[in-house]
Amino acid sequence: MELRQIQYFIEVAKREHVTEAAHALHVAQSAVSRQIVNLEEELGVSLFYREGRNVRLTPIGALFLEQMEQAMKLIDNAKREVEEFLDPEKGTIRIGFPSSLAAYTLPTAISAFRERYPDVKFQLNQGSYPNLIDGVIKGDINLALLGPVPKKEKKIKGRTLFTENIVALMPHTHPLAGNRIITLSELRDDSFVLFPNGFVLRDIIVNACSQLGFQPKVSFEGQDIDAIKGLVSAGLGVTLIPEITLIDSLPRSTVKIPITEPNVSRTVGVIIPSERELLPTEKLFYEFLGEFFSILDRFQN
Repeated sequence: MELRQIQYFIEVAKREHVTEAAHALHVAQSAVSRQIVNLEEELGVSLFYREGRNVRLTPIGALFLEQMEQAMKLIDNAKREVEEFLDPEKGTIRIGFPSSLAAYTLPTAISAFRERYPDVKFQLNQGSYPNLIDGVIKGDINLALLGPVPKKEKKIKGRTLFTENIVALMPHTHPLAGNRIITLSELRDDSFVLFPNGFVLRDIIVNACSQLGFQPKVSFEGQDIDAIKGLVSAGLGVTLIPEITLIDSLPRSTVKIPITEPNVSRTVGVIIPSERELLPTEKLFYEFLGEFFSILDRFQN
């Protein structure tokens, strides 16, 4: 079994079309077809159903694909580890992040890191909370910034970088807009703009309201932070939002107000796999994150 055969097999499996796979690989279609046939003969099984010009994985082909994708990740990591061992200050960092950390937290950390290591490259992957955890477990990425830091996942390790307050964001015409602080119970009768079910920030808000004996009345939902800000700016409800997402500016026609009783907050940190070693450049960034946010926290306090 040759590495080239595996590369051709994965490309054909992804595209379900030999010609399209050949174009993507910049080789002749006949070369791809020949390598797939050779691979099947060596394994003694059919990896694809042939349907005219299209192909479709057989059940054993689907199992083989899953294993070969993991093998290719290991090979790619091995190559990168050799390159980064020679010079970890010129490697590549693959990191995931949610939308709530996209505007300030991650860019601030990357900017500071690149001042120290200007030749390091980044591959950024934005995703939802569960998808980022899954990506680190599977090896699609090796680091992810998350809030809150997960505590019960067996195949990852979490490191808390800081704790941030979650504040109320409301239209400037709201009756409480002039208050210096508010209690969460004062929003009991308001319409809320929240993330959809399944988003961790929604769970934080719903749980905080539940502590006070009420469920928030959700009038609108937004898939990301900017959408939620826009809906509040349009006067369609109030929301609770991480204060760091408002650090540069407030949306038009809104005010932010700290919340007491209860104080709503979340931890923000970085997760890494517990069963794989970070590559040399990733280790540099992981250690830098702890140092950077520790200094930032002391400076702000």
